[in-house]
Amino acid sequence: MKYYVAGHRGMVGGAILRRLQARQEAGEDITLVTRTSSELDLTDQSAVRDFFQQEKPDVVILAAAKVGGILANNTYPAQFIYENLMIECNVIHQAYAAGVTRLLQLGSSCIYPKAVPQPMREDALLTGTLEPTNEPYAIAKIAGIKLCESYNRQYGTDYRSVMPTNLYGPGDNFHPENSHVLPALIRRFHEAAQDGREEVVIWGSGKPMREFLHVDDMAEASLFVLDLDKATYDANTDPMLSHINVGSGTDVTILELAQKVAAVTGYTGQITTDPSKPDGTMRKLMDVGRLRDMGWQAKIGLDEGITGTFQWFLENKDSFRAK
Repeated sequence: MKYYVAGHRGMVGGAILRRLQARQEAGEDITLVTRTSSELDLTDQSAVRDFFQQEKPDVVILAAAKVGGILANNTYPAQFIYENLMIECNVIHQAYAAGVTRLLQLGSSCIYPKAVPQPMREDALLTGTLEPTNEPYAIAKIAGIKLCESYNRQYGTDYRSVMPTNLYGPGDNFHPENSHVLPALIRRFHEAAQDGREEVVIWGSGKPMREFLHVDDMAEASLFVLDLDKATYDANTDPMLSHINVGSGTDVTILELAQKVAAVTGYTGQITTDPSKPDGTMRKLMDVGRLRDMGWQAKIGLDEGITGTFQWFLENKDSFRAK
C-alpha cells in the first residue's frame, strides 16, 4: 500500500508519519510518499494533478492546512479561507481523478456553531452561526467535509473526515503571535521564568473552557478511523453527516491551563487576565461518544502532555524558524 501524507512536516502530519514508519519497521508492506511545500504547492491545481497522476497513491491522509490562533485568524482571514479551500479542493479531487478510493481528511472543532449545546455532537454541524474570529477557516473545513461526502455519494469513494479538538505536542508552533493558546503559553511562561518577570498577562477573561488533545493521541485516532472496515464506519456515521469528533472528553478554563503551564515551566509570578482582548467561544468541548463506541479513546493526560511538550520545546527552541 502506498500512503501519501500531505502536511507531513506539520505537527499532526508528522505524528501520523511516525506511526506509519513504525508500521514499516514492524514489517508491514507500506510505501510512504511525502512532499514539502516547496516541492509541491497544494494550492496549485496543475501541480497537484501532475503529482497524483505520477505517484498514484492507494491511500491519502490530508493533514495539510493553514492554521493559527485567534490573532492569526483575525489578521489573515482571506488567506485562511483561500488556502484551505484550495488545498482541500485540489487534493480531494485529484485523488479521485487518480483512482484513490481511501482518503482521510483532518478538520477542526471550529466547524461547530458558536452557540451550541455542550459537549458538541457531530449533528450540531450547520445548526447555527459560527464564531466570527475563525469563521473563514471554519467554512473551509466544513467544505472539506462536504467534499468528501459528495465524492462518496457520487463516485463511491471511501473518504472520511476526523474533527480534532485543540491539539498540542511535539512539533507545535511556538511563535509568540501566530501560535495556538497552549504553545503560546508555554513559550511565554518559560521566557517569563527565565527573565524573572513578576507578572504574565493572558488574553481574555481566562474563563473560556477548552479541551486539549495530545498530537500522538490524534495520530493514533486518525489511523484507527482510517483502518476501520467500511461496514463499521458506515454503521456509525451518516452519508451526509460522516465526520467523527476526536478529543479527550474533558476541558479546563484558560486560566487553569495557564496555571498548569506556569507550574511546569517553573514560573512563580502573578498571572493576570486582560478582559479587553477577545475570549472567542466560551466553551468548546467535543462529544466523543461516536469514536468511543467504535473502540478508541485518548490515553495521554493534560499534565503529562504539557510536561512532555515543554521538554520538547526546550530541546528544539533554538531551531525554530521564528524565534
